[in-house]
Amino acid sequence: MSAIRLLVLGAVRQHGRAHGYQVRNDLEYWGAHEWSNAKPGSIYHALKQMAKEGLLRAHDIAPSTVGGPPRTEYELTAAGATEYFALLRAALSQHDQKTDMLSAGIGFVVDLPRAEAVALLKERVRGLREWRGTVTGYYTPEGGPEQLGHIGEIMHMWVHAADSGAAWTQGLIERIEGGAYVFAGEGEPFVGVLAEGQENPYATTQDAQDAQDAQDAQDAQDAQDAQDAGDGAGDGGAASEAR
Repeated sequence: MSAIRLLVLGAVRQHGRAHGYQVRNDLEYWGAHEWSNAKPGSIYHALKQMAKEGLLRAHDIAPSTVGGPPRTEYELTAAGATEYFALLRAALSQHDQKTDMLSAGIGFVVDLPRAEAVALLKERVRGLREWRGTVTGYYTPEGGPEQLGHIGEIMHMWVHAADSGAAWTQGLIERIEGGAYVFAGEGEPFVGVLAEGQENPYATTQDAQDAQDAQDAQDAQDAQDAQDAGDGAGDGGAASEAR
């Protein structure tokens, strides 16, 4: 399961319509480039690929502010919204998710009703505890993991990860049940995205340049694709007239 798909779909959804640079800026604002594969190239590839899959609808808009070809804005289709919520629910409920997927799910948890978010997180806790009980039940030697020498530290690490993961998730559940945060249907949620043109306080100069370079490259590729498609249509029309 891909964290980049959830991150990109969620970021686009929060704006309604967004171009690649906005999505990149938002995810960098979250620090997602540190804990996931949310790099410029991956983001623009995901946008284009999901548009091909019918999960996003692409719109050409005015030329970029730096004088390049028209930028492309994206919005979720009905299929994209279905995919987004399926990924979100899986990220929150499945105990064996990678950290980047769980992190993405937490970032969008308030898009769900409060009760559903709690139920999904409780499912995660149950999964972690069941996994711990199953593994320690058949794997741990009678004398403890130490009987396996240093290899036993692998089991110590995974059991500790399961325990800490369950404890952290239970704490989040308690905070949510106690009224923390604004969830779907409760009013205006916390705004976790940057407004158009708002400077990202956490971006480095190189990060910004890399993102702009990737956006310009994608804009140029989109423009070339559109031109190629137009040329192909023209060639077909000329061939028909010749016949």
